[in-house]
Amino acid sequence: MRYLHQFFSLGLAIACLSCTGEAFAQLYKSVGPDGRWVYSDTPPPPGQKLVETRSLSKPANTASLPYELALAVQNAPVTVYTGNNCAPCQDAKNLLRSQGVPYTEKTVTTDQDIEKFQQISGDTQLPFLQIGGQRLRGFTPEEIRQALQNSGYPTSSRLPSDYKNPPAEALVPVAATASPATGEQKNSRKKAQNIPKPAKQEQNTGFQF
Repeated sequence: MRYLHQFFSLGLAIACLSCTGEAFAQLYKSVGPDGRWVYSDTPPPPGQKLVETRSLSKPANTASLPYELALAVQNAPVTVYTGNNCAPCQDAKNLLRSQGVPYTEKTVTTDQDIEKFQQISGDTQLPFLQIGGQRLRGFTPEEIRQALQNSGYPTSSRLPSDYKNPPAEALVPVAATASPATGEQKNSRKKAQNIPKPAKQEQNTGFQF
């Protein structure tokens, strides 16, 4: 959104920001040319079989936020990817809260989550943060603060006292009504039970699957 210094345009920009919370994102699951699942936020190309489409959570509602913070959220939304028993993941969320940064949390726990996460990040290290177009692996406070500053986030919290981040969601949402499990789904569940536990690291910079 173009930033103009005239008062009228400023008011118009705020009005536009308040409308963005009405849109829903979509997740498309398809079968790629190699027979593997492909997850994307855009429809698959012609000839690639679409298996399922799911609605994802609404983007953060910026209507109640101060203008500078609302503009940062609109231009550079923050998503943090976390896993179970991941102390660095909790540290990353605590840092975002202390900075007053609204964020969306995606959990990576199942085989489908891991496959989708690797497509997004190209790695297996958690936590993983997306701050607009910036991608940060592991927990390095200085890097996160610098990325937030580069994206226009205030250096101190300006969140309203009653603001709450949306609940954490699985990276690949589970359908509300489960259909009878196919052989492939049963195998996927068995694999999920055998996901290796995160290895301990000397430095608290994240963990890998």
